[in-house]
Amino acid sequence: MKFIIDNIFLFGLVVLSGGALLLPFLQQRGNKLSLLQATQLINQNKTIIIDVRDEAQFASGHIREARNIPAKELAKRIGELDKFKTRNVLVVCQTGTRSSKAAATLTKAGFNEVFGLTGGMAAWQAQALPVVGGKAVIVKNAA
Repeated sequence: MKFIIDNIFLFGLVVLSGGALLLPFLQQRGNKLSLLQATQLINQNKTIIIDVRDEAQFASGHIREARNIPAKELAKRIGELDKFKTRNVLVVCQTGTRSSKAAATLTKAGFNEVFGLTGGMAAWQAQALPVVGGKAVIVKNAA
């Protein structure tokens, strides 16, 4: 106990930094899929992909067969997706943050299985997974 009292500021710093590290984990909402889980789901051909980025970002590169419905228009255009309510839905944004809100909107509308892509298109492209549109990046091996 004397150690804690003598080092109260150090102890407070440890508690505060631990809380800061846990905050992003606690804020995650909805079902999230890793890149591996998402590609497995897509390869089963039972998934519809909704890209909630704006048109310019979508045109710069997107997952094959993704449908572009910007996040700000999703509530108005949700009727376009009614026939897919029984299928798995993968929601994609740029970094994985906007997809949580869009996934919640789809879940409220009655979609059964809605998932967000962890890391979004940034993570997808960082792993050199296939995209449609945009410019291909060529990586040269330095060996």
